[in-house]
Amino acid sequence: MAPPSEPDIVITGLGVVCPLGVGTGAFADAIGAGRSGIREIQSFDASALPVRVAGEVIDFDPKAYVRPRKSLKVMSRDMQFAVSASAMATAEAGLSPEDVDPQRLGVVMGADRLRTACEEIVLGFAPAIEDGRFDYDKYVRIGIYEGYPLTFLKNLPNMLASHISIAHDARGPNNSVYHAEVSSLLAIREAASVIQRGAADVMLCGGASSRMHPLDWARSCLVDKLSHRGDVPSAASRPFDAQRDGQVRGEGAAVLVLESRRHAEARGAKIWARILGWGASCKPPTNGHPDDGVALALSIRATLEATKLEPRDLGHLNAHGLSTVEDDRAEARVLAEVLPGVPVTALKSYFGNLFAASGAVEMIGSLLALNRGEIPPTLNYEQPDADCRIEVVRGRPLASDRPTAMLINQTALGQAAAMIIAADG
Repeated sequence: MAPPSEPDIVITGLGVVCPLGVGTGAFADAIGAGRSGIREIQSFDASALPVRVAGEVIDFDPKAYVRPRKSLKVMSRDMQFAVSASAMATAEAGLSPEDVDPQRLGVVMGADRLRTACEEIVLGFAPAIEDGRFDYDKYVRIGIYEGYPLTFLKNLPNMLASHISIAHDARGPNNSVYHAEVSSLLAIREAASVIQRGAADVMLCGGASSRMHPLDWARSCLVDKLSHRGDVPSAASRPFDAQRDGQVRGEGAAVLVLESRRHAEARGAKIWARILGWGASCKPPTNGHPDDGVALALSIRATLEATKLEPRDLGHLNAHGLSTVEDDRAEARVLAEVLPGVPVTALKSYFGNLFAASGAVEMIGSLLALNRGEIPPTLNYEQPDADCRIEVVRGRPLASDRPTAMLINQTALGQAAAMIIAADG
């Protein structure tokens, strides 16, 4: 539960790198046009795999945002996304070094598990293969010393926040959150808490993730509930639709600039919205069975209690909407019970599951919705599921005069988080 909302925490800057494009302009244009960012995989040859579609970031050049460029040598794709999104967010917020004491500027980022590039893996393992067999002794004696020397620095989850702090000379509180799909909502919550505790004036927060790795992808095809709608990639992610058959994996990042209202108004910043409150909980699955929604329900109720709001006060709910049969039904049961009648949009239908970046990217979607006064429709919601009795926005944007939105995310391990934001004024 959130502490008393003093000082007010406001959002003044947004930056995003995702399958819909780079920057909030491209993101808004795609959402407004109802255009999906899910397409056939381009970053590696997936022709031999049963699932060949993803929410992949294309036309992205980190050199346009990362300074100095030599830093790219120690940045994984996740890190490049995160630093680039932070550069966009601070630029959009008009935040200059003169606006904030470096010791009062902090960073909290949601991170995913990072992967070593295949070409770097080969450097160490190739010398240990002889006559088609892997020689462990030879690997220890030779191979381990042939690997890329900076690989370790490219695979630490805390390096997202570290690189951002270096790029912006942020010497204040610095932290990383590693909780799969709830990572970035929890990171935003912690950043807001840091400001409320008086430990910072400005926080950069959000999340980043990229699971576009051939080995990780092959594993996911075996163990994850993925959509097999490869014939029409844009129709693969269809949250709450009766014909859904699995989730779509994606990649991306989003960073938000949070400030105390006092600090934002003192420098004349544009305020996108306020963070009103939050809640989080965890209930691990029992005996391997799907989550029963207890943690999600607790998170939602805690958020409503913290903000003193009722479901009828919410303009829309930005759902988790994973697009698997079991997960969507479990989520819908909770929503029908604790948020009856609230309009629901599920933005994973546009770009897939962005894992640690999910909540932050989806929040940008809600911020744009509050700014426009309309709720974006869920793509591919064509046939309602009788077991998902919720008010899914479909077909076209829904006009809304209630300037509040709740965001929710949850994980397969039972973690859940919720947050309410409101347009300012």
